[in-house]
Amino acid sequence: MLCWASYVCRWLVGITFITLLPMQVYSQGPVSGKQFRMENSNLLSQLYTDSSYVQQKRKVSTLFAHASPGQWGEFVKGVDEDLMTRNKIIAFTFDACGNKSNKYNNELIDYLRRERIPATLFVSGAWIDDNYQAFLELSRDTLFEIENHGLNHLPCSVNGESEYGIKGTPDVPDAFDEIEANERKIELITGRRPLFYRSATAFTDEACAKIARLLGVTIVSFDILSGDAMPFAPPHLIASNVLKNCKPGAIVIMHFNHPEWFGCDALMEVIPALRKKGYTFARLKDYPLKGRE
Repeated sequence: MLCWASYVCRWLVGITFITLLPMQVYSQGPVSGKQFRMENSNLLSQLYTDSSYVQQKRKVSTLFAHASPGQWGEFVKGVDEDLMTRNKIIAFTFDACGNKSNKYNNELIDYLRRERIPATLFVSGAWIDDNYQAFLELSRDTLFEIENHGLNHLPCSVNGESEYGIKGTPDVPDAFDEIEANERKIELITGRRPLFYRSATAFTDEACAKIARLLGVTIVSFDILSGDAMPFAPPHLIASNVLKNCKPGAIVIMHFNHPEWFGCDALMEVIPALRKKGYTFARLKDYPLKGRE
């Protein structure tokens, strides 16, 4: 019987991680200078006809067929949550969830631009479908880094765990699609494959963290929970959550898909206060990351 390490090594040799769709699928993508647009359901239908995607999915499904889910949570083994720096640098990350939460907080984005705050935007495939032109504009702005928030905004699980009333992916094949299909979707639109993935609700299991690593993706959680996802949370409460927990290398989680809430108002309190404390700001790709020790 092959040991786990030997099996993984042999599997890695036989797989190409970053593969594009057949030319007929992405002929209107960034390669041709035109806009690629394909909604989630149609994208999956096309991917399921692509031999490289099907082979990759089959190999991942086989490798993890009997894997234990391991711990379930926001800070499981294999998930990163901090920048590796001792300097007063903070990374603001903003999620765009999609489905029922499919709006666009352009006021918040405009504030980031005016203040020249670099930020990482985790975007779901569902949100892209509902906000395609806004997504194109964001992806072309070098102030922002576009990352993966899942194809259908589901908690990433190999056994159907749920969180906050959202049922997670039921098995390994669906977990694979949730991560990899949105990786390809974003790459086809922007020309860049995301480096990082955040599961819906930020909850995942250890098996999914391993799957993501094999796909060349790092799952990222957060160090500071702003609380802006609580409907109509007061701005001063959100600002207080960030300011009282700020530290060098912290990753802050916020959202930009609820313009009716007070994320922007809170941010307008937080940014001047952090600057007064001597903090500057970075995207996730600007620094190495680390998990909980």
